[in-house]
Amino acid sequence: MTTLSVNINKFATLRNSRGGNNPDVTKAAIDAQLFGADGVTVHPRPDERHIRYDDVRAIRRIITTEFNIEGNCREQKFIDLVLETKPHQVTLVPDAEGQLTSDHGWDTIKYKDYLREIIPVFQKAGIRVSIFVDPVIGMVEGAAETGTDRIELYTEGYASHFHKNKERAIAPYAAAAKRANELKLGINAGHDLDLNNLAFFAKQVPGLLEVSIGHALVCDALYLGYENTVQLYRRQLA
Repeated sequence: MTTLSVNINKFATLRNSRGGNNPDVTKAAIDAQLFGADGVTVHPRPDERHIRYDDVRAIRRIITTEFNIEGNCREQKFIDLVLETKPHQVTLVPDAEGQLTSDHGWDTIKYKDYLREIIPVFQKAGIRVSIFVDPVIGMVEGAAETGTDRIELYTEGYASHFHKNKERAIAPYAAAAKRANELKLGINAGHDLDLNNLAFFAKQVPGLLEVSIGHALVCDALYLGYENTVQLYRRQLA
């Protein structure tokens, strides 16, 4: 069964908009686990506009499921935080400074040498490494040469075309996953997956190990309740 990691960044965005500690981000992580999530994801950025570095430290102390930290490994502060907190998995994304949200995967050919240098830094600390990749066969093959443990397929393209033609939308992801399986790469996925498109994606992508979902899940939780929403998303993966 594909596992669900709940990205709690949006809880921190709401908290930061008002100050104080409401909602409590650490409690959001605890509750995600209690409500049935298989893991918790955070994505700290240098300006700490949502998840703060101290949030990561606090969550690490209470985590009982899998902990995944996403971020830009070209920032030394991020590298130091990951090595300090030692999550189960680090997901490396090629964000630019000040980027609103992740919007593309690594060019694993252009940055192969860099990735081959940085990935072992985390692996030597016992941390599984996943890298953000577009659903392009060449990028998947390039990822295999970097030494990464997993790839995370960037799914915005799938989500944006799902309602127009879901078979066409899923095709590059299914092909990329097939090639990743051949290359013995683990497969994660994330970005704009929701209750409408998740089940079809999970059924069509062979070997899918994990999805990381934040924005849509938190939006649904406003109407449906947090516990109920986590359960609804898990059912899509059954």
